[in-house]
Amino acid sequence: MLSKRCAHKTFRLRQFWGWARMAVNCFLLIVDNQQGNANPDITLSSMTATIAPHPTITLLQTSSLTSVVQGELERMILSGELAPGEKLTEVALAARLGVSRGPLREAFRMLEEAGLVRTEKNRGVFVRDIPIAEAVEIFDLRAAMDELVGRRLAENITPAQLKEIRGLVDQMEQSVKAKDARHYHLLNLQFHDRLVELAGNGKLTAIYRKLIKELSLFRRLNLADGWLMPISANEHRQIVKAIASGDPEIAGRAMFDHVIESKERTIKNNLRQQGALPAAASPTRVSAAAASSARARLRRIEKAS
Repeated sequence: MLSKRCAHKTFRLRQFWGWARMAVNCFLLIVDNQQGNANPDITLSSMTATIAPHPTITLLQTSSLTSVVQGELERMILSGELAPGEKLTEVALAARLGVSRGPLREAFRMLEEAGLVRTEKNRGVFVRDIPIAEAVEIFDLRAAMDELVGRRLAENITPAQLKEIRGLVDQMEQSVKAKDARHYHLLNLQFHDRLVELAGNGKLTAIYRKLIKELSLFRRLNLADGWLMPISANEHRQIVKAIASGDPEIAGRAMFDHVIESKERTIKNNLRQQGALPAAASPTRVSAAAASSARARLRRIEKAS
């Protein structure tokens, strides 16, 4: 019995001295490292240099860079720097953005999910050129969403928020006077995005923003004709008045009509580009026809509901 106790104490003592030696060695290693130990094999810096970063750290670093690359490519696409149908060359873009191909390829994948680029097997990645039929479908979906937004804002918008969106329309009208189509287009996007945001439905906002990114090139094309900007600005002013009225029906209809008008203009612009409409078609006749078509469509929807 006594021998067993002695053996146990001896074992515990050996454990203690083992831990003590480890602690002393670590301390000496730290001191040596701080003093610039000449032996690189036992310095802390050489030890840590051989340890690979944790996979989670690597993922976070890569994801952050990928997000930056994706954001810049998205900006280039939506601003028109990268035109619809243009091929995205990895080597050129990697050099331009100062990144490796890894984050660039991941950004391509994210942009494809967002509907802004397409990948063709054995050919590469291209900026999407949305067909007119798909654009029309998006306009129809957006009209229903905007109608809901108008109704909600008429019921819930605050005086401060109303002042904010009036200020955006004021800026849009200044861009019309300056004939600055590019700035008007940006304000147009900002105006509608802010309205959807103020409606307070996060899921709707996310879906809306994805659709708008896909439609962005079409909308800029619509506003490229100088005569359309004053018409568009007036429609935005009427939307603000409708929301300020506090009547959900009036506000919803104003926003619905605005989207349908934009859809009709897109269709007519597309036909004109294909030569199906005369290039010198009267802007007034085109606008009146679009308005008449939108009103007829709205009446059909109201009768069916």
